[in-house]
Amino acid sequence: MFDAEFWVAISFVIFVGVLIYFRVQKLAVDAIDDRRARIEAELAEARRLREEAQALLAQYQRKQHEAEREAADIIAGAQAEAARLAIEAKAKMEDILARRTKMAETKIAQAEAQAVADVRAAAAAAAVAAAEKILKETVHGNVADGLIAKGIEDLGALSG
Repeated sequence: MFDAEFWVAISFVIFVGVLIYFRVQKLAVDAIDDRRARIEAELAEARRLREEAQALLAQYQRKQHEAEREAADIIAGAQAEAARLAIEAKAKMEDILARRTKMAETKIAQAEAQAVADVRAAAAAAAVAAAEKILKETVHGNVADGLIAKGIEDLGALSG
């Protein structure tokens, strides 16, 4: 009559009774609730940390974009400044070239004028020497005296 299955059933009923008497289900439920609360707190902390990380990422991305924009502005400013300096340098070089060209032309004109004056002086000296030689050989006496007087009068008229 009392076989092994009967004693297993009786033992099981006693075991469940002891569990109910000592309120083990309440302890198990409390332990499970505590574990659930810890997990929820950890999930909330993970969400908060994730949101902070996303906020930091967004902030750094904004700073990166601002830095890239500043760099682009600096590059554009430098290019504009370089272009302006190139234009100024070109204008200065053209001005210097124009002044030097004008100075060279002036020097050339002065050299031409000096050369013409030197040629005229040399021609005049040669003409005077030739005239003097011809006059010495061909003119004598009263004609020579008249030419000398005429030259003196011409000199007086030129200097007076």
